[in-house]
Amino acid sequence: MQEKLRNYFDQQLEIVLQQVPQQVRDLLDEVPLYVEDFPSTHILERLGIHDRSRLCGLYTGIPLTHRQVEQSGVLSDVIHLYREGIFCISQNALGELDEARLQEEIRKTLLHELGHHHGLTESDLESLGY
Repeated sequence: MQEKLRNYFDQQLEIVLQQVPQQVRDLLDEVPLYVEDFPSTHILERLGIHDRSRLCGLYTGIPLTHRQVEQSGVLSDVIHLYREGIFCISQNALGELDEARLQEEIRKTLLHELGHHHGLTESDLESLGY
């Protein structure tokens, strides 16, 4: 992915982070946010996804609702945002990037993955509009 597009995405992410409530930004102190161009082949295979531009984000970790005191030595929680997937769904019918839609898709993806951190399922998130 071009450096210019990466920088543009990252600038839009910063705008979104400034617009979400402080409570959401505080959660990112607990759950690191990584931004990558696209998911690894391993992740795509594990999820059974064949088109890497179809995945916008991923939460890895143990949701808060499933944690137990006995758990130790597990990897920390992480939220991944994938630029390529988010760019793909942020284009208009002519294939042009829509900045307002890009910001909305970044926001939705971020909140969706934070929802998984809090134990919400895909069905739960879909019913909430995420």
